[in-house]
Amino acid sequence: MPATSLDQIVALAKRRGFIFPSSEIYGGLQGVYDYGPLGVELKNNIIADWWRTNVYERDDMEGLDAAILMNRLVWKYSGHEETFNDPLVDCRNCKMRWRADHIQGVCPNCGSRDLTEPRPFNMMFRTQIGPVADSGSFAYLRPETAQGIFVNFANVLTTSARKLPFGIAQVGKAFRNEINPRNFLFRVREFEQMEIEYFVMPGTDEEWHQRWLEARLAWWEQIGIPRSRITIYDVPTAELAHYSKRTFDLMYEYPNIGVQEIEGIANRTDYDLGSHSKDQAQLNLTARVNHNEDSIARLTYFDQASGRHVVPYVIEPSAGVGRCMLAVMCEGYAEELTKAIPGEKLAAVGEALNAFLKSVGRSEKLSGEARDAILARGEELTQALAERLPEVEQLLAMPGADQIELGKKLRGQAQPLIDEHYRTVLRLKPRLAPIKVAVFPLKRNHEEIVATAKAVRRQLQAGGRMRTIYDDTGAIGKLYRRQDEIGTPFCITVDFDTIGQGKDPALAGTVTVRDRDTMAQERVPIAELEAYLRDRVSA
Repeated sequence: MPATSLDQIVALAKRRGFIFPSSEIYGGLQGVYDYGPLGVELKNNIIADWWRTNVYERDDMEGLDAAILMNRLVWKYSGHEETFNDPLVDCRNCKMRWRADHIQGVCPNCGSRDLTEPRPFNMMFRTQIGPVADSGSFAYLRPETAQGIFVNFANVLTTSARKLPFGIAQVGKAFRNEINPRNFLFRVREFEQMEIEYFVMPGTDEEWHQRWLEARLAWWEQIGIPRSRITIYDVPTAELAHYSKRTFDLMYEYPNIGVQEIEGIANRTDYDLGSHSKDQAQLNLTARVNHNEDSIARLTYFDQASGRHVVPYVIEPSAGVGRCMLAVMCEGYAEELTKAIPGEKLAAVGEALNAFLKSVGRSEKLSGEARDAILARGEELTQALAERLPEVEQLLAMPGADQIELGKKLRGQAQPLIDEHYRTVLRLKPRLAPIKVAVFPLKRNHEEIVATAKAVRRQLQAGGRMRTIYDDTGAIGKLYRRQDEIGTPFCITVDFDTIGQGKDPALAGTVTVRDRDTMAQERVPIAELEAYLRDRVSA
């Protein structure tokens, strides 16, 4: 079962070094996060897989890395200066600010309906250009990567000699001054996008839109998000962006925050290339664009078959790296029972849980909302306590639960059983896993075992083919659990049999390879290790 609470992912991400709050030692900065040692590896592996699928495995795609800072006129003619706004309201009671279209007239913080009238708030960050601050010497941090592709269309077309249809792919940072960033990596102020602008002949756009929808669904499934977990939202006409003829949003059900967009696939027609072109009246544009008096280029394609210049239509698949990483972690997360719990010990936890819930029901310290939420979650646990025992910690982390004294007894009864009988595992696709292989010595103070284990690590790590680590900081069982939790698909143990000092001489020169998902173990000769693992870690 995937993660049942976003808190599980947040706790794992901080505990194991995937994600840290940015500038945490100074109190952090809302809506900004740093990717830790494991997080940067997972993020880079996702990006690499996306790039390999869309650039290297296709023959109709070019890459680009455009600048974050661009001429302000780009954003004038793209429509961002005029339309990239959210409706902002203030709560007069608690002074909090919210997006009006997200709160339905009620302040989520205090419940007040005493709100200001909505007013437009442009989400682009400004930054000063040059040494003198004046009204004309500023630029924007780009709110999307797409415009860098559009303004480079002629450059790429000329230098690559491409014919329609073809695409330009880009991965890069974007910045949005969100009114109320929230939900961990889901809505942030600084993020990375993976975008494609795919240029097609007008009239073929609807066919290509459908083809890209299927291609993107296939990729999500390849990285561990089953097709059954994705809902396709055909955006109604009234909700379409100003540039869109039709948009498919791919929606994933995150824990707590529900069904949310993980990728948009838009038919942008000729809006973008038309917006950035000169001589617009001569281009037979179908989109409504702002009159452009500043561009020096016609962003057109010469169609040899018809002998005329055309403005291509654009299909845009666009996904956020952070949202993708969050979905992959949620889908791969599991807390599993590894061995049966003695009945009397489980019964003791059940009694402690019931006593805790009774105390919650009687407590006058809790608000009615907090009490009902804790009781509802607790009743769910009682129905399947053996399978869901690790969720006791989430129950005790709910707002108000720390005010119930019996929570300490419940935690004391449950935690030892969780540590002994369960494991947390992150079932990432092996090719996405931050670490592919972990190597352990059975005895960390045995010189030959340690030397052999380190030699195995160097052998597998050589050439950067698979990220391999050496770890001797605990007992083997504890080391297995640590690697399960960060998604490492294979663990290798070097023991006395490996160095020819075990009971079976035939096992000399072999190691134990343990599979993360099945926990099955297999003896493999060291000489065959690389071949054994190569295909498995790229799956």
